[in-house]
Amino acid sequence: MSILDFTSSSYLGLRHPSWTLKPWSRLTTGVPAALAEPGSARAAAAGLASLAGAERAVLATSTLHAFFDLFVTLGPADLSCYVDAGAYPVAVWGAERAAGQGALIHRFPHRDVAALGRMLRDHATAGRRPVVVADGVCPGCGLLAPVRGCLRVLRPYGGLLVLDDTQAMGLLGAAAGTFPPYGRGGGGTLRMAGLAPPGLLTVSSLAKAFGVPVAFLAGAAGLIDRYEERSETRVHCSPPSLAHISAARHALGVNAMLGDTLRDRLAELVGRLQRGVRDLGYRVGPTAFPVQALAPVDGVPPADLYHRLLDLGVRGVLYRPACRPAATCGFLVTAGHTPEQIDYLVAALGWAITGLAPRAPSRRLPTRC
Repeated sequence: MSILDFTSSSYLGLRHPSWTLKPWSRLTTGVPAALAEPGSARAAAAGLASLAGAERAVLATSTLHAFFDLFVTLGPADLSCYVDAGAYPVAVWGAERAAGQGALIHRFPHRDVAALGRMLRDHATAGRRPVVVADGVCPGCGLLAPVRGCLRVLRPYGGLLVLDDTQAMGLLGAAAGTFPPYGRGGGGTLRMAGLAPPGLLTVSSLAKAFGVPVAFLAGAAGLIDRYEERSETRVHCSPPSLAHISAARHALGVNAMLGDTLRDRLAELVGRLQRGVRDLGYRVGPTAFPVQALAPVDGVPPADLYHRLLDLGVRGVLYRPACRPAATCGFLVTAGHTPEQIDYLVAALGWAITGLAPRAPSRRLPTRC
């Protein structure tokens, strides 16, 4: 039996088959990025900086490579890192490496600007530069980073806000609101917030909405210059391959032509799922973010629901993000799904919950699409 897959985070459904890309004569130049970068890498970085609304950008093989170096290049002995309790682990790993070289690490409650402000005031006499680390969009709860609030409480201390913008890049953009919920352009958190201050730096993978496993740092030119000058991964690790760079440039081209259409399609599919589940008497969400978590259902363990859905031909994700008190069953919607597939997911949910909680209303499972 074929399985309907709701586990992919390639939100716009981009695939980049080889025949759509500009050809490359070899996968790598064999030259460290610190020594020389191909023109295509510089062009891709410039295009990404423009998309994100930043002064400059530089490519990295992955966000792990970028975060491995980032906090160290800022001078760890003079840093205090304030890490959102729900931050994605890769950024935290970078901060922990800096802690090994003298940086201090503090955790503040998820998305709690007031608590962050109190911690900054309490530690103001330490003589260290504060760096706040958070996700642009939390993949666990779908909430947006309180960018303006973080910048406001950081400003008196000359601090820096570092966002892992992987989830927002290619998805969110300018003028985000009720409709279109994701905004326009796909430039990420900076575009959505209408900000490009010198005290804000983003690190983003293109592996989500744009479907390309390569990353970039974007921000003020001085910060990017400093990273390039001091990065160890740009010296000792392989740079992004020419294939990945070609795919990144292709993603930028597709985004310019079709990105908003794909984002509108995605929003319609997410809305269809939310309405369908609401009609069953349950809830997914809580926002329009494509990772849709099912709210707890009395008497229905998430693990049992996950396996029952598999029996019905639907694969979701069973996970427990740092910002949630318990495990949940979720579904990643992409623009590559069809309305019929969303309807089948809704019907399968009703059927599965009925089987696990006998008092739940019975639902008829339609023919698979």
